[in-house]
Amino acid sequence: MRAHSRLHVVAPACWLLLVLLAAWALPVAAAPLAAEWSLRLLPGDAQLRAHPQLAQWRAAQVPGAVHTDLLAQGLIPDPYVGAPEAGLQWIGLADWEYRARFDVDAATLAHAHAELAFEGLDTFATVTLNGQSLLQADNSHRTWRARVDGRLRPHGNELRIVLRSPIRTLLPDVQAMPHKIAGNYPSPYGDEPNDAMVGNFVRKPGYHFGWDWGPRYVTAGIWRPVKLESWDAQRLTAMAVQTRSLDAAKADLEIAVEVESAAVGSATVRIEVLDPDGRRVARIDRKAMLQAGDNRVAVPVALHQPRRWWPAGQGEQARYTVRATLAPDTSGATHIEQRTGLRTVELRREVDRNGGQGFAFVINGVPIFAKGANVIPFDMFPARVDAARIRRELTAARDANMNMLRNWGGGYYEDDVFFDIADELGLLVWQDFMFGGGMQPGYDPAFRANVVHEARDNVRRLRHHPSVVLWCGNNEEETAWKDWGHGRDLTAADPAFAAKVWQGYVELFGNDLRQVVAEEGLGVPYWSSSPSNDLDEKANDSTRGDKHYWQVWGNPALPVTAYLRETPRFMSEYGLQAWPVLRTLDGIIPAAEQDVDSQTVRAHQKFMAGEGNQRLLKYIEEEYGTPRDFPTFVYLSQVMQADGIQLAALHHRASRPYTMGSLYWQLNDVWPGASWSSIDYAGRWKALHFHAKRFFADHAVAALRDEGVTRVSLLNDRQQGLQATWRVRVIDLDGTQRSEQRHTVAVPPLSALEVGRFADADLLKGADPARTVAVVELLDGATLLSQQVVYFVPAKALALSAAKIDSALRTDGDGYLLTLRSPTLVRALWIDFDGRDAALSDNALDLVPGETVTIRLTSAADLATLRSAIRLHSLADILR
Repeated sequence: MRAHSRLHVVAPACWLLLVLLAAWALPVAAAPLAAEWSLRLLPGDAQLRAHPQLAQWRAAQVPGAVHTDLLAQGLIPDPYVGAPEAGLQWIGLADWEYRARFDVDAATLAHAHAELAFEGLDTFATVTLNGQSLLQADNSHRTWRARVDGRLRPHGNELRIVLRSPIRTLLPDVQAMPHKIAGNYPSPYGDEPNDAMVGNFVRKPGYHFGWDWGPRYVTAGIWRPVKLESWDAQRLTAMAVQTRSLDAAKADLEIAVEVESAAVGSATVRIEVLDPDGRRVARIDRKAMLQAGDNRVAVPVALHQPRRWWPAGQGEQARYTVRATLAPDTSGATHIEQRTGLRTVELRREVDRNGGQGFAFVINGVPIFAKGANVIPFDMFPARVDAARIRRELTAARDANMNMLRNWGGGYYEDDVFFDIADELGLLVWQDFMFGGGMQPGYDPAFRANVVHEARDNVRRLRHHPSVVLWCGNNEEETAWKDWGHGRDLTAADPAFAAKVWQGYVELFGNDLRQVVAEEGLGVPYWSSSPSNDLDEKANDSTRGDKHYWQVWGNPALPVTAYLRETPRFMSEYGLQAWPVLRTLDGIIPAAEQDVDSQTVRAHQKFMAGEGNQRLLKYIEEEYGTPRDFPTFVYLSQVMQADGIQLAALHHRASRPYTMGSLYWQLNDVWPGASWSSIDYAGRWKALHFHAKRFFADHAVAALRDEGVTRVSLLNDRQQGLQATWRVRVIDLDGTQRSEQRHTVAVPPLSALEVGRFADADLLKGADPARTVAVVELLDGATLLSQQVVYFVPAKALALSAAKIDSALRTDGDGYLLTLRSPTLVRALWIDFDGRDAALSDNALDLVPGETVTIRLTSAADLATLRSAIRLHSLADILR
């Protein structure tokens, strides 16, 4: 794992110079290993019969993975293009060997101590250096360290890493179990029996074994850097900034550093704190007596008028820089640095008078309604994910007015850059430990001890990020045991073993991980599973704890209006599928195969083993009609997804403070395929993401129609009250106004205020519901804050006329402005530029008759090209 804390070992005369140069410069004494890497199939591996060319060493990239190395060598097809998945499963059944050859400079060799740090070995690894055994690893999520004092030479060092297939390694023991514990997604390819899945026995990313939104590629590789660290008598190994108390007037901090010392001695620890503008606001020198081994030195620091870190929409994302310098009496100085924010966090669990129990995040004493989405891995092969990719997706989340993301437990612990950007953008992070489903062998003490090491590594690595506000034990394992039949079936087969399995679960998720977070997490709360009430009797309860709701989309596939009858304390998962933007599929699915039932389209639809398109069609046809071709199918899938999630999210927000969070599934994609995401793999926004920008706005109107009644609520997520006007207009599709009512209102801070309920009959007054809509708006003076159109019939029953949209595009600064106006109502307008990329400030919207909408866009194309390429699609095009 890429340590955010940077370790420097330099001579006393130059340490200040290095501090002044760059806080984030890569330290000389903890640099990625400069080596020539290569890869081959392990001699004697059975896969050599089919792939003899892999007996020879091939160039490899570290960080990387076997799949990406083979792709770079032209030895396998692109795993995402077409339908190659079945033909690539042999890679996960093979044993692989990596080799690194490297030299070591004299300055490094001169240090008294040296260590190799392996930040990501995937997964069962045997490591040798210059022919001598170094370590054995069995956890992809841990940092593995080995001392190499006296074992390095100036030239010709050789590091070898053998990576064993997790399937072949674990399968014999799993198959030998008289009764199996539940796994996740069975392989459709025969490489692993359906009744003996190994994924939940191995500590590697669960999604590599396949999920209902991504392919099955069981990777191997060195997926994070290998670093060579060297030092002399003493070194700083960690720093923790603990907030003891915090308010607008004062921050009381304890800054603790950890020092490794080769012998008894003394040193001076210097603590410096720089404010968000880079001004030094504290400097303390502390003399420390050190024992041989590990030492902890704690220094209290008080800051006056601190600038607190706030989630997006609540204040600034102020971050302080904390530096610790260890100046030993006998050798050079070492330096460690963190950038952190000052904030308090509480998971408020108030019991209400009806016996329910709340679930609300309170930051700096302010209850925050969590608005956001779940995050899955950004790629099947994590080493391909760079900082630009992460920034793109997280910035899109912030641009859509989100303030929280849940890092789901079936992937991997993200790089520090993910949390750096979340800190910068004010995105709260709910962080799962990496358990994605099924059941774990928590009854095995060695497995639990391995997980505790993993947890400690990652909590210590990430604890200084103010964005991290919850550590959660796992995803859906408690509810799977209690509600899906996992516990029932195993109890029926072997009651004693079932009791042992459950007790192991309680030990791991109820005790072990809770203790790690308590010891290392700097006060961030722990939650044992999602959904749960933290090991209460009921796991997925609408009245207590957090909720996953899949009766819409999942079985029994209720209509989207069922969202209005599910009111949880905190909705941490719910979702509807849609296909990516068509441009993203170009080159992935050939044009001739872009058909709902083609083999390649089905290969990119992982829900229900490729049958998910039938579920999509069910939801599309219920509201919008039958698509006439694949592009129409893609368009309507996105319209359906956006409308449905908007309904749910606004219901959650309108239910504040009973409900205090709405995190839809999911933000992003792992590859270009059908999924529940609002941003596709290429970073293009689906209709849902444009809707989220509106329905997650700090000031919004929620007009929720159900069973002939529209309930109007005004939403204010700011800490300041809002003096506003709200109005309801009833108009025909041609813009003729039938009625209007307008009211002034004071909307309290941090609130949802219901202001009216309207029966269809009172709004329509005999008008044709197929030709009439209600427009509900929230205004601040003449400024329109939020607008929602209420429909009285399904979209397919609307008497829409052909859209006649007046559009004008002109340059504006470094971008363009697009103005749109229509004399009639336009439903579900989608704007594109005939295959050319353009970033739009708004899209996927309804045009109210006679109103002008202005959209800002940026594109590499020139004005003339964009004008000729603009394409306007709407529901009227589909229904005619």
